[in-house]
Amino acid sequence: MADEEWTQRGIDVNTPSVARMYDYYLGGKDSFSSDRVAAEEILSIVPEVRIAARENRAFLRRAVRFLARAGIDQFLDIGTGLPTQGNVHEVAQQIIPDARVAYVDNDPIVLAHARALLRGIRGEVTVVSGDLRRPEEILNAPEINRHLDFSRPVAVLLVAVMHFITEADDPRRILATLRDAVPSGSCLVLSHGTHDHWAEAAQRGAQVYRRASSPLVLRSRGEILELFGGFELVDPGLVWLPEWRPRDLAFYDDPSQALMVCGVGRKL
Repeated sequence: MADEEWTQRGIDVNTPSVARMYDYYLGGKDSFSSDRVAAEEILSIVPEVRIAARENRAFLRRAVRFLARAGIDQFLDIGTGLPTQGNVHEVAQQIIPDARVAYVDNDPIVLAHARALLRGIRGEVTVVSGDLRRPEEILNAPEINRHLDFSRPVAVLLVAVMHFITEADDPRRILATLRDAVPSGSCLVLSHGTHDHWAEAAQRGAQVYRRASSPLVLRSRGEILELFGGFELVDPGLVWLPEWRPRDLAFYDDPSQALMVCGVGRKL
């Protein structure tokens, strides 16, 4: 669909979208000129962002596969982003055919593309509009409660989304709300950009994101670890993206090139 058609539908095509920029890093085509300009500016500062995007998707797939093999059959993916190869339901349902997935995002273009992709797919997958900054609204949404059974373990996926949550939004409150809503045995899958080892480039990159739909808030490893409060990290703990249960780490001389740390925690 052309930019003009999206504009007629009330979509802001002039403000870079973090979801569409991420899609561009992955080599996708669902972006506007404003997204591409901002993404190229980021890449000129931190070319490793393409590595980060690719490794983040790989981590997501490994984590979902790990959880499905452990018997988790419900996934709440918040800030899902534009559909791409290896979506959560595709990975989970290879192991548990009737695994249920609820995708949540606040970007209208993400929602439109996700619903188009899922048209005709059986009822184990749903797409819901929601904003991570208001987790109570997500948890209380009728569509979510019809789709997921919160009396049984749920995997909450916050993959490359918490670094768009500012301190003013109270990220610890958000995580506590989600944690308290799920029963024992539920899991948190989280990846987050960090300024550790990348302080100067991170500061310059954050300036570009201030013009986008959400500011970029990079945190230290210690601050990210705090977000797992109430969850017990499974091995190997909080690590760089390529280090989480890799199939092959030989490609990387320095795993910090992936720019993000990640982990999977289990609620006891």
